Amino acid sequence: MSYVASFVVLTLLSIPPTPAVAQSGGDAAGAAVPTSLSIMTFNIEYGGTVVDLDSILAAVRRADADVVAFNEVYGKVARLGRLTGYDHVSRRLDLVSRYPIVEAPGSDGRFVFVQLAPGRVVAITNVHLPSNDYGPRRLLDGWSRIAVLREERSARLPALRPFVRATRGLPGAGIPTFIVGDLNSPSHEDWTEATVDLRPQIRFPVAWPATRFLAREGFVDAWRGVHPDPVADAGLTWPAGRPRSDTSWNPRRDAPRDRIDQIWSAGPATATMSELVGERHGPGVDISVRPWGSDHRAVVSTFDVTPGTPPVMVSPIPMLADIGEGLDVTYHAPGGAGERVRIVSRDGDPIADVIDSRGTPPGAATDGTTSFTTDALAAGGYDVVLIDGADAELARAPFWMREPGAPPILDTRWRNGIGEPVEIAFTQAPANRFDWIGLYERGADPLVDYYIDYLYTGAAVDGAATFDSLLPPGRYTAFYLLTDVYRQVASVDFVVRD
Repeated sequence: MSYVASFVVLTLLSIPPTPAVAQSGGDAAGAAVPTSLSIMTFNIEYGGTVVDLDSILAAVRRADADVVAFNEVYGKVARLGRLTGYDHVSRRLDLVSRYPIVEAPGSDGRFVFVQLAPGRVVAITNVHLPSNDYGPRRLLDGWSRIAVLREERSARLPALRPFVRATRGLPGAGIPTFIVGDLNSPSHEDWTEATVDLRPQIRFPVAWPATRFLAREGFVDAWRGVHPDPVADAGLTWPAGRPRSDTSWNPRRDAPRDRIDQIWSAGPATATMSELVGERHGPGVDISVRPWGSDHRAVVSTFDVTPGTPPVMVSPIPMLADIGEGLDVTYHAPGGAGERVRIVSRDGDPIADVIDSRGTPPGAATDGTTSFTTDALAAGGYDVVLIDGADAELARAPFWMREPGAPPILDTRWRNGIGEPVEIAFTQAPANRFDWIGLYERGADPLVDYYIDYLYTGAAVDGAATFDSLLPPGRYTAFYLLTDVYRQVASVDFVVRD
């Protein structure tokens, strides 16, 4: 928020820059070398608690993928990574990886770079499209193809488009790009003339909009690339044959079986293997775990990839740090003499507003990670800036500091007029993938009472949620809630007047 940024500028500009210190670095990237990369997509169902978290962990270990994209983790992604031996985690996309994960410039949390070698990356995003109005169920219940396609275009396409648009240009620039996750939609490559009546819901071919959109954008379905015959290799991922639960929802016994968990690639990536991970003796299962812990089977696909060169950039890790916590800044630089990474106040000048500075390694280095201490920084927003030897700015990225363990800060206008949108500003937010802000009547308990309206925060540390709900006059509370559950960590009261 504006008053936090102003405080940072006033109090920290007097801190002198420190001299350059030794840091890790990499030589200029050589010629791109093809390599193997395996990716797993896994919806673990309600945080992996329906059956047994150990079965989820066993599935991840047996799949042994380089990158795992989870869905329905409910804030457990760091724990899952730790328990399965993955060193790198993205809370913004619920990914774990054997390779470093780098926040990509301009991605707004919609994709990340996975750094396979210094200066060599792939891009990956993880989607979980809405599950309402599930198309195969509607068709099984007698809906027409026209009505179902209308629902698909309104329910799933709007959720998918921003992720695809964010990655446009990457495959053409030579960066292998992956869109993976639970699409809650079958593939048009599975619903063909050849598969009609293969399952009860397939009464005619259907050009499912979500996967048709991906194909038109140049993406290739890894499963169908390896298993081109949808009759011989259906690859069904939902519902899986997990034990029935006495405490949780269970899929209906006539639930329409389909392949809705998918891995799509574009650019220099070719699928060489694609396997199904699920219950013992499950249809088409290649890697089995007993008991199976989710209502979804997982998919793991292996690719031959030629990683690409990222743009000139800086990427702070973490984006939100506790004061006193180390800050690592990964960079890809042109490799000229005198290049430096600097911390400045938010939107500050890289010369006049320097707070701290580190030189990149000598010898025309282009890639590395440099580390900063944060003991002298106050809570608020900052930028890391990459500059060349003539002090010209090459790249910039934001980060935030907070008092150790401090909750998010919410703010709104004290009084909102009737019929006006309600804007809830937030900062120091943990930027989890499905953090959200809910509007409630004053005195409500999110664990008990139903919300009036809600919006996701877009996995942002700093931003605003604008509600168009026409609230009647009254007293309300906005809560910041974590990871698609009802755990509130901050709140602000507001009033709507006549």
